Amino acid sequence: MLILSRKVGEAIIIADNIKIRVLENKGGLVKLGIEAPDKVIVHREEIYQRIVEENKRAAMDSPEDLSILSAVFPLEK
Repeated sequence: MLILSRKVGEAIIIADNIKIRVLENKGGLVKLGIEAPDKVIVHREEIYQRIVEENKRAAMDSPEDLSILSAVFPLEK
């Protein structure tokens, strides 16, 4: 893990196309601004963890035998 100290207004660069800037530091909270290409998905960690858990649950709830889907999505001939 890389640990950096930054003041308000300072930034770090990740690769060539992601910039994280410290916008504000007030009352024990740090406000960050993130500039990244549209193809880069950025989530808060707690949201990302919920997405991962929901995907795991959805995968476990999937039926083993997907042949029942052929009634809903018949193959075109």
